[in-house]
Amino acid sequence: MFTGIVTDVGEVVANEPRGGRNRLRVASNYPVAEIPIGGSICNDGVCLTVVEAVRQGDRTLLDFDVAAESLAITTLGALKPGAKINLERSLRIGDELGGHIVGGHADGVAELVARRDFDAMSHLRFRAPAALAKFIAP
Repeated sequence: MFTGIVTDVGEVVANEPRGGRNRLRVASNYPVAEIPIGGSICNDGVCLTVVEAVRQGDRTLLDFDVAAESLAITTLGALKPGAKINLERSLRIGDELGGHIVGGHADGVAELVARRDFDAMSHLRFRAPAALAKFIAP
């Protein structure tokens, strides 16, 4: 489970096809000693499992296997090296719930149809797939 509060902005290092899945490597500022193999980290809103974590210089490299279904219904497969990606570690018992509880499991991709920037904020309007719209709260 996640709160929806981004705790780091990572950088895509690699996103390589491996059969029906991709191996996504992201550089982050998370301390490598605090990242368990098998732990969950939300990547641009999608929950992924850490398969490797190593320290390289002043950053931690995190590897994730992105399954075929995740590639089909998210934008993760299109990420290129150098792209910035929002990261959030999963909640632990006792963590502050500073946002709202979200699952991090993606069911589809919405289309951004309008954007209005104002006062250091943005108002975004999306069009969701019709089959998923009934599950979205206004």
